[in-house]
Amino acid sequence: MHTTPAPVVLDPTGQDLHGEAARLRDLGPVVQVELPGGVVAWSVNRHDLIKRVLTDPRVSKDAYRHWPAWISGEVDDSWPLAMWVSVRSMLTAYGTEHTRLRKLIAGAFTARRVTDLRPRIRQITDELLTGLAQRPAGQPVDIRREFAYELPLRVISEMLGLDEQESHDFHRVVNVLFTTSTDPDTARRNQAELYELLNNLVRRKRAAPAADLTSALITMRSEDGDGLTERELVDTLHLILGAGHETTVNLLDHALCSLLTHPEQLRLARESTITWDAVVDETLRCQAPVATIPLRFAVEDLELEDVVIRAGEPIVLSLAAAGRDPGTHGADAAVFDATRPTRRDHLAFGHGVHHCLGRPLAMSEATIALPAFFERFPQARLATPADELGLLESFISTGHTGLPVVLAPAS
Repeated sequence: MHTTPAPVVLDPTGQDLHGEAARLRDLGPVVQVELPGGVVAWSVNRHDLIKRVLTDPRVSKDAYRHWPAWISGEVDDSWPLAMWVSVRSMLTAYGTEHTRLRKLIAGAFTARRVTDLRPRIRQITDELLTGLAQRPAGQPVDIRREFAYELPLRVISEMLGLDEQESHDFHRVVNVLFTTSTDPDTARRNQAELYELLNNLVRRKRAAPAADLTSALITMRSEDGDGLTERELVDTLHLILGAGHETTVNLLDHALCSLLTHPEQLRLARESTITWDAVVDETLRCQAPVATIPLRFAVEDLELEDVVIRAGEPIVLSLAAAGRDPGTHGADAAVFDATRPTRRDHLAFGHGVHHCLGRPLAMSEATIALPAFFERFPQARLATPADELGLLESFISTGHTGLPVVLAPAS
């Protein structure tokens, strides 16, 4: 008699993301998993199938239209991951709604705006590195906190027109959203604080508009005169803050750690044998800043390989499994190698209509910051063995709790 295997309970603390992803891959390309709060979803674990799901019009991100458990209230705002489905932005829109929102936001998030930012990114990078260089030689410095965190925070804060207190308040509450071990009460309080901060920012910018992205989004209109609704506006700001900061922090964290633990790869990059773009792409493949993408929903019955996902059933996409998929990247897919021919074939920026608008900004920050760091600190070394570094408590966001590095030997 055939029995359906029990769903794999994902570790909410995310302490073995790649081991868990490998086990999911071994179980099959599509398997059931259990998320915090007892929500059962289908996890898609193979590179080519994730690409297919990302471009399939029969897959939606809109819980209000296509997730019966959310529509009925069986799953509600008390669910620890509710903010991943309750927001009304490009992140969760489907079909024509997604097209409308993407066009509006793309009008404010232009390639020209990112190009114009590059000198400022270099300036902020230099300021941060100059500050680090003043630290006593031989003393460990947490470069996640003092470099990988500070650079994207300052860039996105200036883009959005945040003051210093707003910057750090927003980072604190967004960090809780990515912490998937958060209890329901803390998650609810955090959500309320996030919306209070977002609404205060919008009020401030309406009263005193400036040459920043927040002010641009407030006044952005489509060709027929429609703009963002108030909810779409605040949730779009939330999306930009999370996608424009947290993920880039983790990208820089992983890239720095990978190069410090693979000196031959660092040598190739510093000698220009490989490009810094190659280093970044390989980091995004091997150590995707987002390990698991929640949630999508089958609009109608959907057959993937030998599995039928029924209409209304939720889906998560395991980028951690896809990034190290041997079928796409070879038997050594777990190894960091920026010369790998398939390094650019990663899904860290999504694929198809949901491809991340922030890709040019993230690539600019990383390809400016990494060579500058190693030019300034060519003798940098980890102060703690890589396998002893603390990890974020999340199965969504990947990264270290800290990255202690000795920048220069003691004299």
